[in-house]
Amino acid sequence: MTDTDFETTADLVEVTTTAGRVRGRWRPTTGGRGNPRSAAFLGIPFAEAPVGELRFQAPVPKAPWEGVRDALEFAATAQRGDPGVTLIPEPSVEGESTLNVNVFTPSPARPEQGTGLPVLVWIHGGGYFAGSPASVWYDGRNFNRDDVVTVSISYRLGFDGFGWIEDAPSNRGVRDWLLALEWVQQNIAAFGGDPSRVTIAGQSAGGGAVLTLLGMEKAQHLFHGVYSISGALADVAATRAETFGRGLATAGGVEPTVAGFSSLSEERILELQKKATQLGPSSVGTMIEEGLPLGPRIDGDLLPRSTREALAAGVGADKPLVLGATDDEFTMVFSDAAKKLRWVPRSLLLGKLGLPKAARRAYLAANADVTGLGNARVAGRLLTDRMFRSALLKVVADRGAAPTWVYRFSWPSGRFGFAEHCLDVPFFFDCLDGPAIEPLAGPNPPQQLADEVHGAAVAFVTGGDPGWPRHEGGAGIVRVYDVPTRDVRDAYASVRPLLGESS
Repeated sequence: MTDTDFETTADLVEVTTTAGRVRGRWRPTTGGRGNPRSAAFLGIPFAEAPVGELRFQAPVPKAPWEGVRDALEFAATAQRGDPGVTLIPEPSVEGESTLNVNVFTPSPARPEQGTGLPVLVWIHGGGYFAGSPASVWYDGRNFNRDDVVTVSISYRLGFDGFGWIEDAPSNRGVRDWLLALEWVQQNIAAFGGDPSRVTIAGQSAGGGAVLTLLGMEKAQHLFHGVYSISGALADVAATRAETFGRGLATAGGVEPTVAGFSSLSEERILELQKKATQLGPSSVGTMIEEGLPLGPRIDGDLLPRSTREALAAGVGADKPLVLGATDDEFTMVFSDAAKKLRWVPRSLLLGKLGLPKAARRAYLAANADVTGLGNARVAGRLLTDRMFRSALLKVVADRGAAPTWVYRFSWPSGRFGFAEHCLDVPFFFDCLDGPAIEPLAGPNPPQQLADEVHGAAVAFVTGGDPGWPRHEGGAGIVRVYDVPTRDVRDAYASVRPLLGESS
């Protein structure tokens, strides 16, 4: 028995892509306004399965198929099992064909030239080694309700996607993003979208991914706006990537080549990768200073220079950008250790997290809202600022006069009492009525705030302006999402003590 045995003909809808015909399913939207229904086409392959001889190679476009292909369920994901790190419900789906797109549309028909709907392409997060596009939170139904076609894409993760291998193409996960975006350019009109109005968006590693693409000269024709949520740039140095790859090969007892790594099972490489990337007390400082060892790397090809250098040189300056972060992205890291940290001298703690002595007094004064709440909250704010919020301000400065809007998500979770990592994602997708919200947001999160966050995203995707003033100068206007939401000048002033001459 197949999925279609449970459907009526009216529930199903078909679209012809460049590789063949696909069958999706109609579902209702929520919120009681706009388009009442959304068509979901799940698990459409944009590339051949990256296994066998294709495992460590650039992605190969999917070959055409005969007949109609069901696109009624999420396809295989690159994530295996439960990595135990994602705060968003991101299930793993077994299988080999992991390079897929999910398309959500209110109007699955090819429009007349130039009349298609704007398009949002979502890249999931997960530290470049975890995460899944098969999350119910990433369902585009309510963007469809508001006349935005939505696409979520998959990509290879961890060492398979980003690891250095002597004779393999670099940045294979990045190449997956590029091919998926090429697929959007070639096919989205068939789903009612306008390929000349594509906004790329993502959160955490996905937010870093869209910034990487913004600074990539070879990607400029593939999108027209960028929305970065808690963006975590990688920009792994070539030497660091090679050292990591050689170390993994040595640990696996193989040569650092395609043949060598191909002799190891997927499970074995995941085991070696996990061991090589485990974070302990001694490695936190390295992670803060250098970032994660697996992610987009400066390879002299796709990424000839760092993202910041590219942005400062004007790459992507013609494209509007919205970016922001939550107030306490990584404070949860210290929550379980709050009692122990009470007895650690604050100066020692701040030193371990890399705050120079000369900046400590000014930093603590600027963050008076958390200094009285204990060492765990102070450490969490500092880790957040060093990994996310200071980097955000540097990107804004690198962009100069390019059209840029900045926000802060400050509403404190009813579960944790602060605005933690991932909290803003269900507000962005307007899915507060969905599953697994309460463990992250607490009971009854404010729908009005979701209306504001989601509405600004729709306005940006549709018209290139989220609805508050651009960030101009060193102390520009910032949209602060809270109850009530407000626009504040220099709302990231508390981060400035971390920014030295090199910022």
